[in-house]
Amino acid sequence: MTTKAAARSSFRLLCVISFLAFISYDLIRSPLLPLFAERLGAHPEAIGLIVGLSTITGILFKLPAGTLSDLLGRRRLLFIGLAVFAIAPFFYFLVNRIWQLMVLRAFHGLATAIFAPVALAVVVDLFREGRGAALSWYSSFSQAGRLSGRMVGGYLLVWFGFEPTFGVCAAIGLILLVLFFNLRLPEDHQAPAASGLPAGGRHESSAALFRGLREVGGDRRVLAISGMEAVSMTASGALMAFLPLYGIKIGLNAGEVGLLFGAMGLASILAKPVMGRISDRIGRRPLILTGQMICAAVMIAIPWTAGLIGLLSLSLIFGFGEAVIGSSTSAMVADLCKEQSLGSAMGVFGTIMDIGHAGGPILTGFLIGISGYTGAFGGIGILLAVVTVLFARTVRMS
Repeated sequence: MTTKAAARSSFRLLCVISFLAFISYDLIRSPLLPLFAERLGAHPEAIGLIVGLSTITGILFKLPAGTLSDLLGRRRLLFIGLAVFAIAPFFYFLVNRIWQLMVLRAFHGLATAIFAPVALAVVVDLFREGRGAALSWYSSFSQAGRLSGRMVGGYLLVWFGFEPTFGVCAAIGLILLVLFFNLRLPEDHQAPAASGLPAGGRHESSAALFRGLREVGGDRRVLAISGMEAVSMTASGALMAFLPLYGIKIGLNAGEVGLLFGAMGLASILAKPVMGRISDRIGRRPLILTGQMICAAVMIAIPWTAGLIGLLSLSLIFGFGEAVIGSSTSAMVADLCKEQSLGSAMGVFGTIMDIGHAGGPILTGFLIGISGYTGAFGGIGILLAVVTVLFARTVRMS
């Protein structure tokens, strides 16, 4: 098998693994998690915190995971992340207190905190050319897994209840470990020193780690792009936590709420590959700005929309907006970074992104307590629009 053919084969399997991993993760995350927390007696502020806790884990661990993958090899870190995907679901059967759910969500967050930045770095390792398209294809599978998991989880919840849904999540996690052992990575064909610690030993490894972090963290453009992704993820996190409760309030069932997330996933998987190719041709920045404004408009419109059809339409538009943004942000970060710092770059990108993703549910929970759904969703939409305008006026990427 040629090098290019091997890369394509590895890439396809990685996309399948990512798709299944995020189906497993989001089967529990939404709409199930807010409804499960509410059943345990949690109020909106606590629900926002519970939904955001797994992402707070990402804030703490994505950067170290990405950087360690530069030093220890991608395979080791991918395995650890997938092992958490497989183990964590079994503990949901034991949860009957809010504090237990909080602890478990923080632990479950290690799965994506470790897996996500390392998998992105693997994609960049596999494709030195056409990164925008490759990252968009990969991201579309990941996003489709997330949102398909929410759709399937909603119907599983309606048909079978909480515990059988936990069981499906656990079964998928075990399948992931089987698929992992069939995955071939570029480092599998390198000398041991290339895929493990650098030949100079522990001191040289530490120096390389901090050098990579300084290079990435000192680049204002990388931080600005990551910040824009964080703002968009604030809206995504708000919907993940409170669209299920809003949908139930206006008369939808959990399966129909899951269908809303499925619509977002459909729009994402169809649009991201196309948007990735466009970003390779015309540049990343115009797409980032356009996608942000689309998402801002949808957030403002949601609380003024009643009924399944209207919310499905807005969900499709929001999914498209996310695809437009996601097709360019990670690719732009990769464009700006040195090859030996790619893991660090994706770790920084993921960490900043997760600050927004964690902040979205927490901020929205407090806003709902103050001004209801109209003020909360509208406020998040206005935030996106204002930050996008400021970004467009003050930041230049070239």
